[in-house]
Amino acid sequence: MDAATEATRSLQGLSPELTARVPHLLEAMRTVGAGLDLHVTLDRIVATAAELADARYAAIGIVDETRAGLSDFVTYGVTTAQHEQIGALPDGHKGLLGALIHDPKPLRLDNLTEDARSVGFPPGHPPMRTFLGVPIRVQGEVFGNLYLTEKRGGAEFSEEDLHMVRVLATEAGIAIGNARLHAATRQRERWIDGSVAVTTELLAGSDVDDALAVVAEQARKLADSAAGIVLLPDDEGGLEIVAVSADEPAGIMGTQIPNDSPVVEQLLTGEPVFVEDSASDPRMVTDIAQRFGPSMMLPLKSGGRVLGTLATPRSRGARPFTAAERTLATQFAAQAALALVLADAQRDRERLAVYEDRDRIARDLHDLVIQRLFATGMILESAQRRTIVPDVALGVGKAVDELDVTIQEIRTAIFALQQGPAEAPSGLRTRVLREIGTAAVPLGFQPSASFIGPVDSRVGGLTGKNLIAALREALSNAFRHAQATRIEVVVDATIRLSDGTRGVRLTVADDGIGIPDGGRRSGLKNLAKRAESLGGRSTYGPGLGEAGTGTTVRWEAPL
Repeated sequence: MDAATEATRSLQGLSPELTARVPHLLEAMRTVGAGLDLHVTLDRIVATAAELADARYAAIGIVDETRAGLSDFVTYGVTTAQHEQIGALPDGHKGLLGALIHDPKPLRLDNLTEDARSVGFPPGHPPMRTFLGVPIRVQGEVFGNLYLTEKRGGAEFSEEDLHMVRVLATEAGIAIGNARLHAATRQRERWIDGSVAVTTELLAGSDVDDALAVVAEQARKLADSAAGIVLLPDDEGGLEIVAVSADEPAGIMGTQIPNDSPVVEQLLTGEPVFVEDSASDPRMVTDIAQRFGPSMMLPLKSGGRVLGTLATPRSRGARPFTAAERTLATQFAAQAALALVLADAQRDRERLAVYEDRDRIARDLHDLVIQRLFATGMILESAQRRTIVPDVALGVGKAVDELDVTIQEIRTAIFALQQGPAEAPSGLRTRVLREIGTAAVPLGFQPSASFIGPVDSRVGGLTGKNLIAALREALSNAFRHAQATRIEVVVDATIRLSDGTRGVRLTVADDGIGIPDGGRRSGLKNLAKRAESLGGRSTYGPGLGEAGTGTTVRWEAPL
């Protein structure tokens, strides 16, 4: 209201020429004040100002947070071809634009090229002579400057032009303030919605790897960054990238930041790190830093405990993160860390329930099933001794042998059920067999497993971890959707990938109903994303059933 009152007062005592232009000015003010989108508002301001002052070119230079340069430059009248010839937009550190930043006062020049502060134009820039510059203030603070050049007809900008543009700049400040408030509100809502989505997804029962992937994907989308990256502490005291969301994730997953990196100590103590340009910042010591520009590295901290780090780097040359974006991203990281803690606690409760159920099943198998099978075997042995028919005696003997094998298999199953995760060997072969054994309970049958090559010694830790997750996903899909009666699992560590590098292939084939047309493929997409993040691929085709019914999933990754 104060700005509007000042603008109204400035219209009093106008010359007849200026009075005649008041309706045009009022229409321009009405046009500028329409809408709430900031970029649309800026475009509308420069177009309206050029029309009001009859200028060929107009621009708004938005002052950056340091108050020393420009963060954005919105133009009117300059064609796309001219923009390409000019190249980079002005940064406001020098010349007339820089002078208006440091001394934000109205400026009118008959020939800007003769001004001592002018530094000339870059190649391809259209010629400009007359100049009019007016600061735009939003809530008393300089938001930027409105520039007009080249009054049509070769005339010079008049005092009336300056007066009209100053009034328009006042209205523009009000419109920009409203648009900024609306944009800030919408941005805050997006980050809050993103935090809710992450919390909901994590508490839905996803495993750890999927949970971290959700955090990376949501952070990338909300921060408008080129990648979303989650890093966890490694055994050497550094950080390792364990989840990536990017258009080109190959080569990022598994990257380690050593413990002597300048950023690691700061992150592990719970302090965020903000980088203006990852490619040139000496603190960024990894090769992948050359791909990116501005970056936020935020600790995933909850209850004084640092779980890891969330990084959201933008492409090289992209705009830096604003103070508001840094604050919102820091709050998102804290919420994501809390959700990870809650999700981990929930998974621990679910695991405890599973182990308790497995203990009950093991006791029942030992106390009831094995005892009954053993008693049945004794009865058959007694019958075998009494019979005088050789074929009957032979058949009964085979049945007793089968019962002995069955009892041994049940005892093996009991041992597996009673074995905790910390007690099990860590070899890939053992982990594959453990996943298959776990899946056998809901499936109702035991999938077969075979291994080709030295699986335990060849397959690296990161690839093995993702292979197990892929196997779990494939078996889960078979249980929930395939209605299979037979599943074969093969792990081959002797293959060559399409680019000639050595790799490992996981094959899971079933004889189920296959993948129906139009059916959900989220599980297959997860498998593909996991393989691509390592530089591999995942495909599917016909299964084991007659005429190729069922599904065969092939998941490959470098060793």
